[in-house]
Amino acid sequence: MDIDQAVTLTQDRLAREGDTMGELLGHFRDRISPILIGDPEWNRILDCAGKLPITLGALPFGFELPLHARRSEADFGVSVASGTRSAAFFRERARTDETDDTAKAITRLFRQIDAEHSPLRAIVGRKVMLEYDIGSARKGERALPGMFLRPGERPTVGASGQVDDVGLVVDALASCVGWRLSDAERKNVERAYLAQPGDTRMDSYGIFPSRSRAIRLAIMGFKSRREIGSYLENTGWPGRISAVDSLISRFQKRVNIVRTGANLDVRAEGVGPTLGLTLIVKQRYTKDSRYWLDGLTDWEPFLEALSHEDLVVPEKLSALAGWVSRPTTLFGKSGRFVLLRGIHHIKLVISGNRLRKAKAYVFMVLSGAVSS
Repeated sequence: MDIDQAVTLTQDRLAREGDTMGELLGHFRDRISPILIGDPEWNRILDCAGKLPITLGALPFGFELPLHARRSEADFGVSVASGTRSAAFFRERARTDETDDTAKAITRLFRQIDAEHSPLRAIVGRKVMLEYDIGSARKGERALPGMFLRPGERPTVGASGQVDDVGLVVDALASCVGWRLSDAERKNVERAYLAQPGDTRMDSYGIFPSRSRAIRLAIMGFKSRREIGSYLENTGWPGRISAVDSLISRFQKRVNIVRTGANLDVRAEGVGPTLGLTLIVKQRYTKDSRYWLDGLTDWEPFLEALSHEDLVVPEKLSALAGWVSRPTTLFGKSGRFVLLRGIHHIKLVISGNRLRKAKAYVFMVLSGAVSS
């Protein structure tokens, strides 16, 4: 059974278990430490998830956990693939509810992906990731989620002349929320790509329609501090390269860093001052069938290294260490499911030339494609 068949089967079975992601998440409360997500914050997540279809549980979903914040808050993320039951839900919402801007944006994007001989689908495949600002949202704010595409089908590799691919993906994201990119925005996005050294890749493209306007680019695969420093200089990043070098150097003394990733916000006026760094201690490849599976101790060295940073809340780090678990068998009305749970990545955020935030991105995913 291939992955698409497994997702379809899982979605069909989840639809027999309930209606909303809120119902599904309700079963997992006792598996999530209140140190990471407190009860009031959990209820806000359930409120958001209660408006989303339960079939989203067949693709990775999870949380952004601010390890630097005392408050036990989180943002919520899901993945949607075109041609699935979940996509049909958003298409129907867009048709019947004029106020649902999220459904309309997703439907516009999938229209481009599902077009015959779609050049967009040839690059990013069928999936879009949504990130709902919940813990980080201002009180009473009704925000559209962040939207991300990953060029998993045709990777955007540095020094490979894929400027047209970059423009196509960014245009698709911008147009689905009604943005028209300016010449300056296009030029700065192209500059960020053209500055990429060989053997790096554009891991994802993103927009946050309810935040300050920018294109979020995640570039992975930098081999050294010098390489990422040169890249940031060539993109015109306005921060101090020495601050980045110092942070990476500090971690390299504690743990083996295999590669480094950078998250940039590209605007009409240039690259924004905030920089996200992802320090990779285990090389991952999205085409690897075990991409979502971590060994139980794979993250221990990095979490130990992170514990020496003063801004990190120790109790949260301890709770995070228990997030990774073995595949777990669950039983529902429709039969057996397997639950996978792990840490996808941890991002260090530099602002004002110093480390200001540390965020863990954790995932869960269910599969009903298990033999009896």
